[in-house]
Amino acid sequence: MVGQMGGAMSKSNPQPPVVATILLVEDDRELRELTATFLREGGYGVLTAASGDEALERALAAAPDLVLLDLILPGLDGFTVCREIRARSEVPIVVLSGRRREQDRVRALDLGADDYLTKPFSHDELLARVRAALRRPHLAPVAARLVVGDLDIDLVARRVSLRGRAIRLTPTEFALLAELARQPGRVVPQRELLRRVWGPAYGAESDYLYAYLHRLRRKLAPHPGAPAYLRTEPGVGYCLQAPECE
Repeated sequence: MVGQMGGAMSKSNPQPPVVATILLVEDDRELRELTATFLREGGYGVLTAASGDEALERALAAAPDLVLLDLILPGLDGFTVCREIRARSEVPIVVLSGRRREQDRVRALDLGADDYLTKPFSHDELLARVRAALRRPHLAPVAARLVVGDLDIDLVARRVSLRGRAIRLTPTEFALLAELARQPGRVVPQRELLRRVWGPAYGAESDYLYAYLHRLRRKLAPHPGAPAYLRTEPGVGYCLQAPECE
């Protein structure tokens, strides 16, 4: 576990080339330094912040490739930082928190986090979550463009429009919508969606899907009475289909 993890690379080993820059937001100095060491040994450049205000400033000024975000911070709390970053950027956000309650996970996801990892966590799991989050915006498309009713999804430009109106989605929202759009009219099981969007280690995190589908519904049907594109099959999965097919 972080804080008790062994097997770190020897300092005499050459460092791998930097593949991405990560902003690590953690107020515990010892944990911050240990986690930063593991990330650097994994080939990542690391920026750090010890408070919510510093985190928001660094995230917007440095434009990192990924943010690892604690929730309990001096100044602005992690929920506020998550919301403010997401309002300005589509950078992947992975929450690292000791809070294990489902409502905290759902709240963080609903505010724009891409993943939620509870403390303590292992070195290997942390790096696996980082790799998965960095892969998400670069899913290889099977077609250049998908059209479902009035919904137009450009998989190359990563743009979505509804009746000609652009819809802004986070990387994870886009990946989830694209997976559903590849199989229009089919109910895609929850476990299949989790594994395709979040990675093979996932399968039981139904709260992730609930939070993201709720946000997608609001964006695809911005006012009451608007046609619904997303359908839930209770206990099974989700389906994307043109409203006239319902």
